[in-house]
Amino acid sequence: MQAAAREPLLPSLNAQASVAQKLRHAIQCAVLAPSSHNSQPWRFIVADDAITLCADRMRALPVVDPFDRELIISCGAALFNLRTALNRYGLSYRISLFPSEVDPDVLAHVEVHEAGFKDDSLGPLFNAIEQRATIRKPFARTPVSDAMKRSLTDAGQAEGARVVCIEDAAGRERIAELIAQADAQQFADPRFRRELAAWIHPKRSVDGMPTEAAGVAALLDLAVPIVASAIRTFDVGGGMAAMHSELLEGSPLLLVIATDRDDREAWLAAGQALERVLLCAVNNGLSASYLNQPIEVESLRARLRTEAGIEAAPQVLLRIGHGPQPVERSPRRALSDVIW
Repeated sequence: MQAAAREPLLPSLNAQASVAQKLRHAIQCAVLAPSSHNSQPWRFIVADDAITLCADRMRALPVVDPFDRELIISCGAALFNLRTALNRYGLSYRISLFPSEVDPDVLAHVEVHEAGFKDDSLGPLFNAIEQRATIRKPFARTPVSDAMKRSLTDAGQAEGARVVCIEDAAGRERIAELIAQADAQQFADPRFRRELAAWIHPKRSVDGMPTEAAGVAALLDLAVPIVASAIRTFDVGGGMAAMHSELLEGSPLLLVIATDRDDREAWLAAGQALERVLLCAVNNGLSASYLNQPIEVESLRARLRTEAGIEAAPQVLLRIGHGPQPVERSPRRALSDVIW
């Protein structure tokens, strides 16, 4: 039976729309970006010809992300979608990053300007914004072609990041061990499990993660011991989290996005690189999901850097492959909740 077509997320935009209408539509594209725990930690201030992107610290994850690194990466992904939308509408723009000396929550100011910048390379990525979704299922064992890998690495490098693809069995095995160790350390912390539980809740209809995610009931029960083999990656059926072997079999390609620096500017750049990679993956018929556990556990982050063979700070760890379709989308907050 053929799967039903998904309802469009984005409303249509009239060809004669004003700049203000185009900016509002661009924000609707921006909020389709991925975010940790689907926390959607952004807000936007809109003027007649400008958008200011701000971090929403009220939606921070203080246990898993104590320095707001992943929060800013998420906002960087939203900024990339914003840029892609403005390019689609034929609007040139100027971007000022961290323009406020007094408010660190102001991440970027994007002003429409006739003498501003246009990036025609973003054109093919626009339609992928609506199609992109995180896959919480195993991927087919079909290898990712060399041409597709080059496309992904080029996408990240275009945003100033370093991208490393790891597909050999030994390399994936070593990184899988790091993921298992990080999983065990995180779930041994009751604070982490409580924070995760707050974002996996049936009453969260506009944000957070689905309640059917792999092994949720057991993972969030403080009375249930968590073992290193219960890796929090994807559901292999019956509500069971993937084990070590399923992680390797269901992840034909691991991809690390890294930056030379490890500060807020680098995190924002990593977020833009992440979204460009994800949209490029969509255009190549690929799916992705996150394995950020070794990056979130500081003692293991340096080991991931060694395993990836990079002299840079790992910011995102993805698994890439050919995933099942269609994919259920994560919910999004109303535009009225993110525009201030």
